Amino acid sequence: MIEKKYYKDAFERADDDRKKLILEVGIEEFSSKGYENANINVIAKNAGISIGLMYKYFATKEDLFITCLKYGMDVLEKALYDIMISDDKLLIKAEKLVRTICMHSKKHSNYIKMYNEICSEKGSVQRMRAIVEEIESKRSSIYITSIGQALAKGDVRSDLDPRLFAIFLDNLLTSLQFAYTCDYHREKFRIYTGIDINESNDEQVISQLLKFIESAFTFSK
Repeated sequence: MIEKKYYKDAFERADDDRKKLILEVGIEEFSSKGYENANINVIAKNAGISIGLMYKYFATKEDLFITCLKYGMDVLEKALYDIMISDDKLLIKAEKLVRTICMHSKKHSNYIKMYNEICSEKGSVQRMRAIVEEIESKRSSIYITSIGQALAKGDVRSDLDPRLFAIFLDNLLTSLQFAYTCDYHREKFRIYTGIDINESNDEQVISQLLKFIESAFTFSK
């Protein structure tokens, strides 16, 4: 524990511009080559620091990977959090979520590719579980609370389970992220829809997805 704290503190004390550069370079390396093939020496060189200093900041490649992933996901989490804690009705929030994710996926595709590394369960199972707990516990809490509040207000169907609907909604949004950024999911989207999502009119995708979400949250017998 003491050793890990030392490395974390050393990085936290670094200049903000240096920290951002190291993380952006790391994200580029991990997202383009995957965790196993990414090279910490290459990251250090491209960030303009010595490998010795890199290991002063991060004890292992895994520590650097986790820090890069958290940095990338925090950008989206902040935007999602601001939407979900608003006083808007749930379906208004859903539209804002979808539009934000479309924009974010295009602007920060490397962040999503890193996230896909975890979702594909490559590498250490222990690392994957730790990261899933770190990322998903925050997002799930936001979604569950927001859906529960909408249920209490009568804004959504009365027979839904907030926890199950939260993961179903998140799965839809995650799938959309991957369709914009990851080759396999982009091709899957094309096969199902006949649309190259990166060349499509976003409004077509957004409107159809919102109709699907609205029917799920409001339709009942």
